[in-house]
Amino acid sequence: MTATTRQRGAFVLLGGVQATLIFTLAAISVPLPRIGREFGLQRSDVILLSAAYGLTFAGLLLFGGRLADRYGGRPTLTAGLALFAAASAAAPLAPGIEALLAARFAQGAGAALSAPAAMAVLRALFPSPAAYGRAMATWGGLSVLGATAGNLLSGVISTLLSWRWNFAVPLLVAGAALALAPRLLPDTAPSGGRALDLPGAALATSGITLASYGLVVTDGRPWSSADVLVPLLSGAALLAAFWRAERRVRDPLLPPRFLLDRRRALALTAIALTACGTAMTFVILSLHLQQERGWSALRTSAAFAPFAAALLVSGRAAGPLIARYGARAVTAAGLGTAGAGLALLALGGLDTDTSYASGLLPGLVLLPAGTAASFAGAAVLATDGVPREQSGLAGGVMNTAMEFGPTVLFAVVLTLGGDASSLAVTGTSLAALAALTALSRRPS
Repeated sequence: MTATTRQRGAFVLLGGVQATLIFTLAAISVPLPRIGREFGLQRSDVILLSAAYGLTFAGLLLFGGRLADRYGGRPTLTAGLALFAAASAAAPLAPGIEALLAARFAQGAGAALSAPAAMAVLRALFPSPAAYGRAMATWGGLSVLGATAGNLLSGVISTLLSWRWNFAVPLLVAGAALALAPRLLPDTAPSGGRALDLPGAALATSGITLASYGLVVTDGRPWSSADVLVPLLSGAALLAAFWRAERRVRDPLLPPRFLLDRRRALALTAIALTACGTAMTFVILSLHLQQERGWSALRTSAAFAPFAAALLVSGRAAGPLIARYGARAVTAAGLGTAGAGLALLALGGLDTDTSYASGLLPGLVLLPAGTAASFAGAAVLATDGVPREQSGLAGGVMNTAMEFGPTVLFAVVLTLGGDASSLAVTGTSLAALAALTALSRRPS
């Protein structure tokens, strides 16, 4: 096997892992009502089940990134994939809600180790800044591709087979990655010498998890209820304590200056907003098509096929565009295009009198085209200039923005308005951020 072939094979393996980790977020989103009926669940149990994977995933990402930097990307990736595979094998065998919840929590923990470790290995795979930048341009679109595949396939698999078969994809990908990793992935030297910031890890994990849970349960409870306020305020207090503590620790889990770079802050905001817009579109349109138009789960999944096609085409074009025009310009253009797509969906897509072709299709093409471009450009901006020993940290921060950001925005935006206005507000936010990114003076 030549060095180039091995490098390409390693990138495909790592990219497949990243896409699968996000795919697993949506693995049970479409069949959730069916699972609820099978297990006789209350609404609160269904909400917790839908959020279980994301809670541990988002909560442990920063710690997972630091573990990858300290002990090496490949060993951390292997450990994370082993846990992820074991949980993916246990989930379809679950006889009840307790076992399924435990499996989903464990899946999220495995994903939180694997995602930042994969980026640490990617940095070792492409040591030159130029090659790494090109790799990140492609990497940026893998997460939204995984989310799209999850929403498309979960409905198809659940309709034709059973919701339990949705866990076959993460199990097979994790198993293949574990088998191929020793042959394809480079050894990654651990940074060593740095103490793990365990108090910071405990504060960050607890704060993000509690705050996320508090936001998730706003779906079924008022903001003034104790079920929302207690975890939300406790999480916010823990995150404030985390930020204060990190300014005093010698080797912090998240160095405050890491987030103070203007381009990185814009990139992480772009990732969070774009992920929110995509996630809201899937949820709102899935409910609209099935509840308002009476479409089946299979037909609803098929409606997103143009979304996936536009995503692939735009993701393919993003790398050359970044090389020619710069990551900042592509990010700004992508945000503006995605905002226009959301605006089209808000203005006419949710009107039951309009046809799919004229009401939904234009937005379902513009949104993913912009999303792929903005994710690709933002990934390059977020990792530009990051030292190799902080590659895992960069992966943890990016994925945290992708998971925790949409949780915050989703709860706030849906509280402010109905379905159409939620899409419109998010589209306006993307357009405003596009203008801010374009006006940023630092070169990309």
